[in-house]
Amino acid sequence: MFRKLAGAAAALAAGATLVGVQVGTAHATDPSVLGGGSGIIVNDEGICTLTTIGHDAAGRLVGLTAAHCGEPGTTVVAEPNREAGVVGTFAYTNSDMDYAVIVFDPGKVVPVNRVGNTTITGLGGPVQFPDIACKQGYTTGQTCGLGYGDVFQSTNWAWTQICVLPGDSGGPIVVGTTLVGMVNGYLTVPCLGPMLGGNMAAIIEDINARGDTGAGFHPI
Repeated sequence: MFRKLAGAAAALAAGATLVGVQVGTAHATDPSVLGGGSGIIVNDEGICTLTTIGHDAAGRLVGLTAAHCGEPGTTVVAEPNREAGVVGTFAYTNSDMDYAVIVFDPGKVVPVNRVGNTTITGLGGPVQFPDIACKQGYTTGQTCGLGYGDVFQSTNWAWTQICVLPGDSGGPIVVGTTLVGMVNGYLTVPCLGPMLGGNMAAIIEDINARGDTGAGFHPI
């Protein structure tokens, strides 16, 4: 059975509240450092992973994640800097391709192109066999595996043998430093069954075709 990584590790966010950490309350704190692979708290309810961050053609600071993490109007808090409160909002979601565009407040976010062991310097996709692809996720960090490619010739998706768990949704999939996809779900058993990821080239093409928020995106 194919499973999206829905729920986005809601228990983690709930547990943080139980120990006295309040999510979404603004304080006078330093700006949040965010990049592809950073954990984000959505609507004070669960945790997903940011795919990438950069600017669109209109100069807006925008980022991408999986659409099943939220809907237009969903608030975003940087998981590493919860005290800073809301730093962005979901502007658009495409449930068919399972991607979302987030608009960030440039006064509250410092965008970076490296998180953990993952660096993003360009856009491409999809993963092709026999690429070795890696992802950076909030829950499992960086994991890598063999790319199987667009097995069913759907153009929008590609399969890889990468370990993912809830909370990794939206995580960047890279080959080298090229962003080729995002984490969307897995088949049957997490970290055993193959992982399904969106094709970044197809996602960017769709965003550009809309000509709205996110169009002309280029990563930091």
